[in-house]
Amino acid sequence: MSLIKHFLQFQDLTRDEFEYIFERAKIIKARFKNYQPYHPLGDRTLAMIFEKQSTRTRLSFEAGMHQLGGSAIYLNTRDTQLGRGEPVEDAAEVISRMVDMVMIRTFEQDIIERFASHSRVPVINGLTNEYHPCQIMADIFTFIEHRGCIKGKTVAWVGDSNNMCNTWLQAAVVLDFNVHVSTPPGYEVEPERAGLYDTSHYESFVDPMEACKGADLVTTDVWTSMGFEAENEERKRDFHDWQVDAEMMQVAASDAVFMHCLPAHRGEEVAAEVIDGAQSVVWDEAENRLHTQKALMEYLLLGKVNE
Repeated sequence: MSLIKHFLQFQDLTRDEFEYIFERAKIIKARFKNYQPYHPLGDRTLAMIFEKQSTRTRLSFEAGMHQLGGSAIYLNTRDTQLGRGEPVEDAAEVISRMVDMVMIRTFEQDIIERFASHSRVPVINGLTNEYHPCQIMADIFTFIEHRGCIKGKTVAWVGDSNNMCNTWLQAAVVLDFNVHVSTPPGYEVEPERAGLYDTSHYESFVDPMEACKGADLVTTDVWTSMGFEAENEERKRDFHDWQVDAEMMQVAASDAVFMHCLPAHRGEEVAAEVIDGAQSVVWDEAENRLHTQKALMEYLLLGKVNE
């Protein structure tokens, strides 16, 4: 690939590119399950820059890069010059001369956009306040595994209009499915913040039960995202009626699945009987971060492979 391709928000890739990545993820996952070594990224290095804490993002990228034959370097901004005020642009110029790819998990989307604009290598969004594209990529791949093509299906989002919600809305436009969103008053979707300029795949509902009616996938996230801890008690009061419970799942499609990006708080945003129930696919969803990100890294570094 001649041009550097970044993955900073979901709409950075096309439907055809995602279909290719999902097919590669299926192949790469099968190899992993059958203990078949696959090292297309031998001698390649991924720098992982963390300003926000992580379990799944660090583990999936670090293990994934190792499984592809490469290596991953963990950098926490507290332990680097970025934490002492080095301009993001300068850090990008230096880091991108020493590694083959960069993953960043940070706060404002502007930080990762500035970094990418000065990077000589692909940059991946591991999470920002605005978007979480790697998670939604894994979620959609998980839906495909369990229920087939997501085109034309309905996803019900119940809870905060956070980075996950924003990314679901972008994904709906790219992959042609529908999202029903229900948030408490005052927490509604902000289309501009979501990077959403096509609302034909999105509908808002005051009542979360209405949003879940007939949905093929019901999903939620914690009521208080990282960086908003000071609002925790207020949010618990505001979101009380937006817990995904058995009643909501009952009005969804009979074969609906439940997803949550984790970590989850049982008894808050989701009832234990839902996340631990038969319709929940959260553990497959978490594992698929590994496989979809391996396919993404392969694509960003090597382009489409023929094998």
